[in-house]
Amino acid sequence: MSRPAVDSTSTALSARQIWTRARGAALVLALILIGGIALATVRSTGSHGALDPRSADPAGSRAVAELLKDRGITVTTATTLDEATAATDARTTLLVTTPDLLTETQLAALQRAMETSAGRTVLLGAGPASLGTLTPDVANATSSPVTNRAPACTLPAATRAGSVELGGERYVIDPGTEADACYPSDGLPTLVRLPGTGAADTVLLGSPDILYNNHLDQQGNASLALQLLGSRPHLVWYLPSLADPSAATDAPAGSTTDNFLALVPSGWLWGTLQLTVAALLAAIWRGRRLGPLVTERLPVAVRASETTEGRARLYRKANARDRAASVLRTATRTRIAPLIGVPTQDAHAPELLLPALSARLPETTADPRTLLFGPAPADDTTLIRLADQLDALEREVRTS
Repeated sequence: MSRPAVDSTSTALSARQIWTRARGAALVLALILIGGIALATVRSTGSHGALDPRSADPAGSRAVAELLKDRGITVTTATTLDEATAATDARTTLLVTTPDLLTETQLAALQRAMETSAGRTVLLGAGPASLGTLTPDVANATSSPVTNRAPACTLPAATRAGSVELGGERYVIDPGTEADACYPSDGLPTLVRLPGTGAADTVLLGSPDILYNNHLDQQGNASLALQLLGSRPHLVWYLPSLADPSAATDAPAGSTTDNFLALVPSGWLWGTLQLTVAALLAAIWRGRRLGPLVTERLPVAVRASETTEGRARLYRKANARDRAASVLRTATRTRIAPLIGVPTQDAHAPELLLPALSARLPETTADPRTLLFGPAPADDTTLIRLADQLDALEREVRTS
């Protein structure tokens, strides 16, 4: 008898079965993704005009811009890097609202402008993507919540303003670097002033909250904002944007993925992480290997035929044709071994069982090796045929 063709193992799942098992998890992940995108879209739309000196929204900065204008400060809004750098000089304060959004090329151009302007540069929420280029002597640490903080420094603008709402990025200053470190959080400042050549300096603000319309009247926020931004007669308010032509040359220093994730509420990110861990644990649990069979005393007497049928249904439900075939072959080998003079403990060794079987049945219609030690059946029909052939082989042995 020829060996049956085996296209796949009996435990391989069809595409339909894989979809049936995975569609629930796929639906949950799709809902999470759709919800996250929807919330990110709403959140990004709701924060339109954030830190924009022309916006009267709660997160806008029109209030501080109007106060600066009342004090004779000229406020210029720049939406491209070329506009911002062209307007800077020794009489100018350059405010960069989101420096981490700038590309490497833009950061290099901004750094050159900072060196040649001899004015003040204020960077809001500068993180690792921009600090290495713009202020190499300062690194960032883990962020802290925005809360009321005392100056704890001798910087005149800070001591006059008193307590303000600061937090966000915390900064680590290289030893030996001359700097004013103010408003510390766990020992690390959230405001740093770095003096430059002549009257030039750079100010790092860990968070932009003191510039928001709805925060300006709290604590000393207005005082600190006016002093930092109004020290020169001209203020260039730079709003970096991906629409800036100079940003098309390379990718942002902070990747697009990071910018998108920044729009997603942190609760959704943590929830997604927990669901992912749960899905992995469920996959490990569902994909565990079957353990050995455990023999236990039945509470009631069950007919052998019922036990056989029940066990067969379980094998069929699990598509475990390989295990069903193994059970049939093992039982047949165990029964015929004593009949042909082979010890029971050697019944499953083909090199001992097959020669004795061939001597007992020199002529047979089936290949004993394929029947007793062959591959797993490819389908149910082949499994049924194997069972019939094993029965026929056992009858031949008993009647020979």
